[in-house]
Amino acid sequence: MCGLTGWVSYGRDLTREREQEAVAAMTATMACRGPDDSGVWTRPHVALGHRRLAVIDIEGGRQPMSYDTGGGEVALAYTGEIYNFVELRDELRRRGHTFRTRSDTEVVLHAYLEWGEAFAERLNGMYAFVVWDGRTERLLLVRDRLGVKPLYYYPTEDGVLFGSEPKAVLANPEAEKAVDLDGLREAFSWIRTPGHAVWRGMREVRPGTLVTVDRGGERTHTYWKLEATEHTDDTAASVARVRELLTDIVRRQLVTDVPRCTLLSGGLDSSAITAFAQRELGDREQIRSFSVDFARHEENFAADPFRADADAPFAIETAAHCGTAHENLVFEAQSMADPAVRRAVVAAKDLPAGFGDADNSLYLLFKAIRERSTVALSGESADEVFGGYKWLHQPEAQQADTFPWVDHTHVTSPHTGTGIYDKGLLADLDLPGYIRGRYAEAVAQAPRLAGEDAFEARMRLVCYLHLTRYLRILLDRKDRLSMAVGLEVRVPFCDHRLVEYVFNTPWSMKTYDGREKSLLRAASADLLPRSVVERRKAPYPSTRDPFYTAALQQHAKELLADRGHAVHALTDQEWLQQTVSLAAADVDGAARTGLERWLDLATWLEIHNPRLVLTH
Repeated sequence: MCGLTGWVSYGRDLTREREQEAVAAMTATMACRGPDDSGVWTRPHVALGHRRLAVIDIEGGRQPMSYDTGGGEVALAYTGEIYNFVELRDELRRRGHTFRTRSDTEVVLHAYLEWGEAFAERLNGMYAFVVWDGRTERLLLVRDRLGVKPLYYYPTEDGVLFGSEPKAVLANPEAEKAVDLDGLREAFSWIRTPGHAVWRGMREVRPGTLVTVDRGGERTHTYWKLEATEHTDDTAASVARVRELLTDIVRRQLVTDVPRCTLLSGGLDSSAITAFAQRELGDREQIRSFSVDFARHEENFAADPFRADADAPFAIETAAHCGTAHENLVFEAQSMADPAVRRAVVAAKDLPAGFGDADNSLYLLFKAIRERSTVALSGESADEVFGGYKWLHQPEAQQADTFPWVDHTHVTSPHTGTGIYDKGLLADLDLPGYIRGRYAEAVAQAPRLAGEDAFEARMRLVCYLHLTRYLRILLDRKDRLSMAVGLEVRVPFCDHRLVEYVFNTPWSMKTYDGREKSLLRAASADLLPRSVVERRKAPYPSTRDPFYTAALQQHAKELLADRGHAVHALTDQEWLQQTVSLAAADVDGAARTGLERWLDLATWLEIHNPRLVLTH
């Protein structure tokens, strides 16, 4: 999977010792993403740093990788996986290219040499990479279509800094660690604005986009985006096409030279991926599968509007039905509340707000899986692709003049737990106004199909918002927490062929059986237990153990005692004092979320010590 970073400077010599030290520091921040190898490639005006997680061609895929064209060197630093690299390599061989390795990295490099910028359109996978073309002294930054793999850049006076994560860029003294009101708005609003990076002066390469940097400046080109096209298949043909695509996608994503597994929650999405994977492997291999659970979860569990039942029984039943080697990983509330775990999570995400215990348990899950496997297939993104969220089926959310998840969820709502923040800060942030503005931008960018009736057009828009603004929150979370422990998580439902096809199926077809995710359910029904096929959507689990809440209160009390901490300037002290003095059983969900977000914010301030620019 790997991590990359680097520096282009047209006004200085990057081979000098001081600049080399800066690049080494940037590369070191990516060690968690690439524990197997490290490399730096430097020329006077460019330095590429790479940390490698070896997954395919363990010996031959070292990076950065370069090629001398005779007219100048072309170098590549790459992260991710190209799932059609075998076909591309065969085509390139027919065109006269020769290969020294079995790696997909070398295929990407030669694809650029053959097709130039147009090579990105030929790739199927999750990827982010940079190409330095010494023939023109030009840098190319490329990101996959759905934004599965991250890539950030920071323009400077004479070039650009870049990296897989903000921390890599911020390790260079040329980058200022500053966050302004817009950065906090983005972090606290629970939307993901394409191109926004939270840190002032930094940008995120947009999904499906190439950014070129040369002596003349910066240029951006979008090579892929969601388009509205007429869907001509009937329901039976659509189900068959989804089945065909998923079979091919999972087959491609099982390719690896290291141990692999699936993440199995017992929901339809992960169960379908697990079933397709085991079906593909047949008797050749019993794939491992893993689920997450909490100690005493059964005794603490209580049904709510979003979750009718616990995951574990369904995961175990699916594993038995499919024939996987299953392990249910159980975590104590103490471990999820551990400040060291919180610090690891916040450090991984580089953000001052998260999903609380859901982040911490996911990190612990990935860490435990990494001791057993290196690559995992996940059911992430099926809800956005097929229409799985409960609020997608509620008329008031469907027609809401805002992002549908903003007022119809708990943990992800920007309005939940904000009592913890200083009232003056909240007034300056004006999160409702910020969300309205971003919503208007998103609506203006959404594709439309001529002649579509009003309801179908509205649901196309709602699906577009989820795929371009909500999904990316979850993909970024998945990437950071998995790569923090060196685990590569692949997301079959993000294959752009599947996304394009399902996006253009009418909402009436996505719900043709009167339920959510009708196409996926029908395409996988014969591979799964009936209980899983009929199970309602359940979100990623959250612990109900009162010890967890009590631990949050205790940590908050300890932080309150540190009167010199920077977080207090951003805090409503009265709200906090009242919340920590309650009995744990009396702390409701919103208050618990507030404590989690406050502790995350404090930890983020400790890690980064950013300059906060809180004036208009």
